[in-house]
Amino acid sequence: MGDSVIHPSAIVEEGAEIGAGCEIGPFCHVGPEVRLGRGVRLMSHVVVKGETVIGDDCVIFSFACVGEIPQDLKFRGEKTRLEIGARNRIREHVTINTGTEGGGGVTRIGDDCLFMAGCHVAHDVIIGDRVIVVNSAALAGHCIIEDDVIIGGLAGVHQFVRIGQGAIIGAVTMVTNDVIPYGLVQAPRGVLDGLNLVGLKRRGVGRQDITALRAAFQMLAQGEGAFQDRARRLGQETESAYVRQIVDFVTGASDRSFLTPGAQ
Repeated sequence: MGDSVIHPSAIVEEGAEIGAGCEIGPFCHVGPEVRLGRGVRLMSHVVVKGETVIGDDCVIFSFACVGEIPQDLKFRGEKTRLEIGARNRIREHVTINTGTEGGGGVTRIGDDCLFMAGCHVAHDVIIGDRVIVVNSAALAGHCIIEDDVIIGGLAGVHQFVRIGQGAIIGAVTMVTNDVIPYGLVQAPRGVLDGLNLVGLKRRGVGRQDITALRAAFQMLAQGEGAFQDRARRLGQETESAYVRQIVDFVTGASDRSFLTPGAQ
């Protein structure tokens, strides 16, 4: 445990691995299969269970429950796990479940994410880096959330949905189909309403690429043929790496259809 500080009221079960410089606050409970990286801080009343790995310098706030079994009636106690990367901030009352055998056995979160108070990450979800999930949003099982996505407060993401890199989901929005990279989704029943231009500009994306993305969006919205056919034609014409990313996302494998411009 190195120079870790563990409050006398905390319970750290035998077998848990605690990295150097960790702080485990009052009334926390750390299970026997948990591994905490260096400098992890559990503020107070935090529960970390299951086969859970938490990366360096993560901070978990009061009453969060991380690594509990899936909320899935098909779960029969099989051995599954949760992997959380480095420097994540997990705020009050957040719940994050382990995976299921049928979903690959692992729930995985990247680095530098922020999970605001009361949000939920279900079994077998895969989350990239720098993702923000705002208060009381919920991600159902098997979702894939790519890097730099923002999910607004009280939003819900249906199981098996993919959300592409840099997309933004508005508050109080239900997302039932895949969202293209850099898409902007809003309205109660999730409408693809444009591009996340603010996010693109904040990331320093050049004017030429933003112009190409705007043209691509118009082609996807108004071109001839099915949505995937428009994307394939777009892939034959574009020289923008950002547009190519959208094309690859649309033409890749998915269990769900796509949110298309202007359609619910």
